[in-house]
Amino acid sequence: MPAACDSVLEDIEDIVSAQDLKPHERQSVRKNVFPKVRKRSSHKNIQTDDDPPSDSIIPGAQKIWIRTWGCSHNNSDGEYMAGQLAAYGYKITENSAEADLWLLNSCTVKNPAEDHFRNSIKKAQEGNKKVVLAGCVPQAQPRQDYLKGLSIIGVQQIDRVVEVVEETIKGHSVRLLGQKKDNGKRLGGARLDLPKIRKNPLIEIISINTGCLNACTYCKTKHARGDLASYPIEELVDRAKQSFQGSTAAFGWTENWRSTYSAVLIIILDPLTHSEGVCEIWLTSEDTGAYGRDIGTDLPTLLWKLVEAIPEGAMLRLGMTNPPYILEHLEEMAKILNHPRVYAFLHIPVQSASDSVLMDMKREYCVADFKRVVDFLKEKVPGITIATDIICGFPGEMDEDFQETMKLVEQYRFPSLFINQFYPRPGTPAAKMHQVPAAVKKQRTKDLSQLFHSYNPYDHKIGERQRVLVTEESFDSNYYVAHNRFYEQVLVPKDPLLMGKMVEVNIYEAGKHFMKGQPVSDARVYTASITRPLAKGEVSGLTEEFRHAPQNGSNWKAHPSAEIPVKTLFSSRMALQLLWPQEGLKILSISLALLAVLVTFYYGGM
Repeated sequence: MPAACDSVLEDIEDIVSAQDLKPHERQSVRKNVFPKVRKRSSHKNIQTDDDPPSDSIIPGAQKIWIRTWGCSHNNSDGEYMAGQLAAYGYKITENSAEADLWLLNSCTVKNPAEDHFRNSIKKAQEGNKKVVLAGCVPQAQPRQDYLKGLSIIGVQQIDRVVEVVEETIKGHSVRLLGQKKDNGKRLGGARLDLPKIRKNPLIEIISINTGCLNACTYCKTKHARGDLASYPIEELVDRAKQSFQGSTAAFGWTENWRSTYSAVLIIILDPLTHSEGVCEIWLTSEDTGAYGRDIGTDLPTLLWKLVEAIPEGAMLRLGMTNPPYILEHLEEMAKILNHPRVYAFLHIPVQSASDSVLMDMKREYCVADFKRVVDFLKEKVPGITIATDIICGFPGEMDEDFQETMKLVEQYRFPSLFINQFYPRPGTPAAKMHQVPAAVKKQRTKDLSQLFHSYNPYDHKIGERQRVLVTEESFDSNYYVAHNRFYEQVLVPKDPLLMGKMVEVNIYEAGKHFMKGQPVSDARVYTASITRPLAKGEVSGLTEEFRHAPQNGSNWKAHPSAEIPVKTLFSSRMALQLLWPQEGLKILSISLALLAVLVTFYYGGM
């Protein structure tokens, strides 16, 4: 039997056989075909224009409310997350009701802070708000029941907050809890050159390291922040310079200014520096005294580099340091704290004046160590303010232990004392210890508070003339808040000309936590920056990378700090290109106008 392919076709039309319908016959058949009409579905779950599918939602057009609890390190993280979101196009709002998404940045130090955090989550869900969680609570215990199904951004992943928010708005749940590493070594966290929105435009908060070297039995923060990881000195100094230093304009003349070219105006703009109006820097971390031990340096080395970048009229404030890691640097620390642009202030938590209690806490020092630090600094840095923390009712604390703590406070009369009733945090060793009865803890907290309020640390300063730096408004909005050399709070009149300035005042009144000062009319006023501060809510450090992010849409991703190619690191020189249209053009316009006047004057007099 011959194969089907044995016959050769001359043309494709040869495939049509004699039995097939002719073209005119096909046309008549087509007239008898009737289309079947489909009925429209009446289901209510059909998406309408008012309710587009989640993937069609345009990211970057929503309003976001950010709430932060806890320490200055947490506040710094919140500022960075706000800055990135604003740079991407999201609107940061202070009105929680109008927000489309709530970003809740939590603190895990004490039970009340976590309770507020949990209640805020519930309130957001009741209001049908999208929710993204951040901070130490979800980082330490992401599997808690009330966190199920919610997006989480880890404490070392804040440079990816845009991704998490974008996916959450689309209806997805995202969790980024990993650590930043470079060649297997843990890093301090996200990049320091990210955009941020400062809560106070005059104050720059810089986290110099994350984590610590301790293993305190009551501490939950360790579970979230981990072991010590420090930022390199160069990155920290660069961040400080960005905040402090400003573009400068210099005016000069050619030596032979009556030559053919008449007058020549020379404008010199320093492209490496552009001020953001900051006049105060806070250094923060879980333990600033431990800085650098993981990267072969130390805190004094960092501080000497930083003070070189601080202009006259600006100040540096050190964060909390535990006694063990400051002991070996006492001489250098005393010299730094005597520097005119460093506040003579140090926060050194003692927690208890009982060695047995400190041992149960695993604090790695004894009361004698704490006293040695305080006594040395008081001798070498006259007038220094020492702030400390005390926990009342730690498990196993006896009455005699608590009385030792009372004696310590009576001896030193700390002007700043943070009194904390002990709260057992889940998952910590202290939570499994024998607890002090709640009534006893409450009474000890009350007794210590009464002792603290029995003395007034500033009465002897009435009549003094002090130089103070004005940085914020008081809670009651009746005064501006300033701080003197020892970081003591001084209330001054609400004169807008004083904000961000260092002025001299006469102290005329003192309270428990403050003094009141009247500016001296003939005194010199110091200004740290030649330009105005950023407006409240304005983004700091906005580089081309983030400026063009909204145009790139959802394909934009923040680089993890360990994976940033050299070419994507945006220097302050690039940042100037963005700032030039605002400040540079102003300077250029004034300069050209001045040049025109001088030329007219010269030729008019010939």
